[in-house]
Amino acid sequence: MRTYDDTFSGEKIYPGKGKLYVRGDSKIFRFQNGKTESLFLQRKNPRRIAWTTLYRRHHKKGISEEVAKKRTRRTVKSQRGIVGASLDVIKERRAQRPEARAAARQAAIKEGKEKRTEAESKKKAEKAKSASGAARGQPGRIQSKMGAKGAVAKGGTKR
Repeated sequence: MRTYDDTFSGEKIYPGKGKLYVRGDSKIFRFQNGKTESLFLQRKNPRRIAWTTLYRRHHKKGISEEVAKKRTRRTVKSQRGIVGASLDVIKERRAQRPEARAAARQAAIKEGKEKRTEAESKKKAEKAKSASGAARGQPGRIQSKMGAKGAVAKGGTKR
């Protein structure tokens, strides 16, 4: 048995019942009775008329018994170590008193500064050494590969 759905209300139309409405552009509309046809022709919105299927769907009526509410998955938090430190080290650092943590931080900063000053002094020493070497007659300027091989410069004379 073939049934159709009412275009306006969404209810079933059984064989031998209902009305068929064909618009000028050849679109077919099926109505259960004159009431739904009249409301459709008045251009009423079926989502605003309380007894229609569309209204009930839109306002979530009568579906609570059918479908149980979906459970939301709770995220499970798990702690794990990161690249620089294992989980034990992280827990240990969290348990530290703030004063101890501050003292350790100050010590680390001081150590970093000492390393930096040491590196800078080493760099200065290297620079001074290379400058003294250049003063003795060694070529201090950077040459191109071709110049190092003895190629003629743009002026036309070999250096």
